[in-house]
Amino acid sequence: MKIGNIELDSPFVVSPMAGMTDTAFRRLVKRQGGCGLVVSEMVSSEGLVRGIDRTLEYAEYTEEERPVSIQIFGGEPAKMAEAARVVEAMGANIVDVNMGCPVPKIARHNAGCSLMREPQHAAEIIAAMTKAVKIPVTVKMRKGWDDGEVNAPELAKRVEAAGAAAIAVHGRTAKQSYSGFADWDVVAGIARSVSIPVFGSGDCIEPEDIVTRMRSGVSGVFVGRGVLRNPWILAQARDLMAGRPARQITDEERGQFLLDYMELLLADEKGEQDGFRHLVLQASSPRPQASKERWVVNKLRALCTWYTKGFDGGAQFRIGVNEAKSVAEVETLIEDFFFSRIPDPGPRS
Repeated sequence: MKIGNIELDSPFVVSPMAGMTDTAFRRLVKRQGGCGLVVSEMVSSEGLVRGIDRTLEYAEYTEEERPVSIQIFGGEPAKMAEAARVVEAMGANIVDVNMGCPVPKIARHNAGCSLMREPQHAAEIIAAMTKAVKIPVTVKMRKGWDDGEVNAPELAKRVEAAGAAAIAVHGRTAKQSYSGFADWDVVAGIARSVSIPVFGSGDCIEPEDIVTRMRSGVSGVFVGRGVLRNPWILAQARDLMAGRPARQITDEERGQFLLDYMELLLADEKGEQDGFRHLVLQASSPRPQASKERWVVNKLRALCTWYTKGFDGGAQFRIGVNEAKSVAEVETLIEDFFFSRIPDPGPRS
């Protein structure tokens, strides 16, 4: 399938998640197979335009991740168009607009899901961006603001008319945040009502969930929390779609994924990776050594919160990781938990 002129070899996408889907994590998921596109953590349009170092780090990627989409947020058409030009100059394949983030500090600045309450203004942002760049412009939105304001169907048509190349729809409202269940009937209805690709999102925790949602008529599926729990979920869904049994993952493989993630984080902090990541690190102010250590430990804590849900002994493991003060301590905990345990079938819902 294609988004604009960008070919995807799989309809499954790693959904953008702030603080989680950094370049190291995206690379590792990509290596497992089944991933057609990765999307960056959301990036401030203001920070991109001003060239703020730490903002640029959120937009970093490596060649291994291609095709890659950089997601930006903001509420001013001219500023969003300028930020899109920065993304294009960085060499990204796609620029995505966040119209679904329900976090108040984003929404109250006329960005994220608040744009859903102003469909015409949202369309003006897309129109300004598509005029400014040649790469595809896409939109990620929610079902609506609340149950009384379910306007994703209207917004989808408006942004399509403004030039959007694809849409991703999360089946919850902004007010729901992540409570309740995703409404895939609304998502499927939008897929039928526009001519551009529509990706659905929400409640895809198991590979079987992804396969089921593909039957709703969407072009593809964005997977967020399911990837955090199981980085192989996209590869497993691809297996099922092809009529093959889903690959089974061993405890050792799960442990090795965390160790590989830790290794990539440490290498990234030293500027040892290729692509745009390396260029950003050369240009930005380096973190002090102690700060680097804390940063890596905090990243591991965040992932482990999701990664070991449903595992026997997972809660105790997470307590240990949260109390760890160094990378070496976390490494020992990972080795003890994943490489020295009785075989476990993996996470259970």
